[in-house]
Amino acid sequence: MAPSIDVSEFYARKSIFITGATGFMGKVLIEKLLRCCPEINKIYLLMRPKKGQGTKERLDDFINCRVFDKLQKLSPKVFDKLQVVPGDILQEDLGISIQDWEELQRECQIIFHCAACVRFDMFIRDAINLNTVGTMKVLKLAEGMKKLEAFIHVSTSYCRCEIPLLEERLYPPRHLPQNVVDCVKWMDDDLLGYLEPKLIEPQPNTYAYTKSLTEDLVSQYAGKFPIAIARPSIVTAAHKEPMPGWVDNMNGPTGLLVGAGKGVIRTMHLNDTYLADVVPVDMAVNGCILLAYITAIEKPKEIRVCNITQSGLNPITWGQALDMGRVHVQEFPFSVCLWYPGGSPKSSRVQHLIAAFFTHILPAYFVDLLMFLMGKKMFMVKIQKRVNYGLEVLQYYTTKEWFFKNDYFLSLRNKISKQDNEIFYTDIGVINWNAYIRNYIKGAREYCCKEDPSTLPQARRLQKQLYYLDKVVQMIIYCLCVYFIYYYVIRIFS
Repeated sequence: MAPSIDVSEFYARKSIFITGATGFMGKVLIEKLLRCCPEINKIYLLMRPKKGQGTKERLDDFINCRVFDKLQKLSPKVFDKLQVVPGDILQEDLGISIQDWEELQRECQIIFHCAACVRFDMFIRDAINLNTVGTMKVLKLAEGMKKLEAFIHVSTSYCRCEIPLLEERLYPPRHLPQNVVDCVKWMDDDLLGYLEPKLIEPQPNTYAYTKSLTEDLVSQYAGKFPIAIARPSIVTAAHKEPMPGWVDNMNGPTGLLVGAGKGVIRTMHLNDTYLADVVPVDMAVNGCILLAYITAIEKPKEIRVCNITQSGLNPITWGQALDMGRVHVQEFPFSVCLWYPGGSPKSSRVQHLIAAFFTHILPAYFVDLLMFLMGKKMFMVKIQKRVNYGLEVLQYYTTKEWFFKNDYFLSLRNKISKQDNEIFYTDIGVINWNAYIRNYIKGAREYCCKEDPSTLPQARRLQKQLYYLDKVVQMIIYCLCVYFIYYYVIRIFS
């Protein structure tokens, strides 16, 4: 049964504090709240100060992002509701002034804690300080808020990678977060680097490890104020809002699609039959908004955990996603390409390594050799090493399969009205994956690579030229192979 108050009405006259406002989810969250909850009182944004920029200049830069284009046209005055709070998640008390600290504790009703480092390979001390200690400081701020109605901590459904079926509940970590925080304070880098693999085991990286630690830290505040933990899976480009295909980073699947589309990635290690549990960023944000709404209304004493995941309801495999991407990159090719898009995923690591040697490493050294002979700066080997490293990090998630229980996430749409379900949509089952991947490629080209749609005709001509060049090179290689085989066979039998 839906509450008597709708979502927009609930957020009316509320003041909200958001960390990670400049991140991928943070931007979409702010845009959605401003556009769909126009009576909201104020949104406080924690932002690091930039040298030579005042608060107003920092905010002006932020709202000039493409994600706010629709709002700039329809309701530019709504940006007056944004207030920058200069600070830094790494500094003591978030680097917030006493005046701002007191104002936040006096005025705020809702916190969305989205700030986190999503680099999987970050050194453990840095990951702990950003993801765990940073959350500790935000919790300290929240504890003194007089009107706090909901604290939403954004975690990840990959916080416990050793568990094949992740339920919507808290899992005790192997180590107490306070103990780990104390350790990284006094250990030097060499000792921490030596201990890191054993410390984070069985997690694959420091990102997953610190996320699991931080969930336990948040759980220690149960009963002090209403708390919910949002666990989105792999967050990808927007389904519908603020515009189809909007994405602003090259992380995860986006980098994979762009790299393959530019001909930089010709092989990858993944199981193409495994499900890709991806969630469009607008649906992940809608889930967080509804989670705060339900948490504030129901005021649960225990912590609610919400796995914002696909969970096989509208399944798509990694192989299907890549096949669709190959089709649509022909329609929206990139203006700058290394080679014609091609290659294929390999379920065998050995096959992948062999293919990477011939399609990634050798061509990179060949290009750099040509650059050296022409007296120009060599760059290709360096780029290829970065690409291969990125693939190594990503392949952990593309060669394993996880399952997530998401009953509570699914129940959110039953707790709101039909009208609110249309505005704050979370039904992943309605996504047409072919149309979604098409918009994804188009969005990555336009928003990530900053390529104007007017460049498409030229990019298509380049794509056609690269296609014929690719065929010519393949023919030459095949002919050389046949020649050498024939030559040595003749020598053996003559």
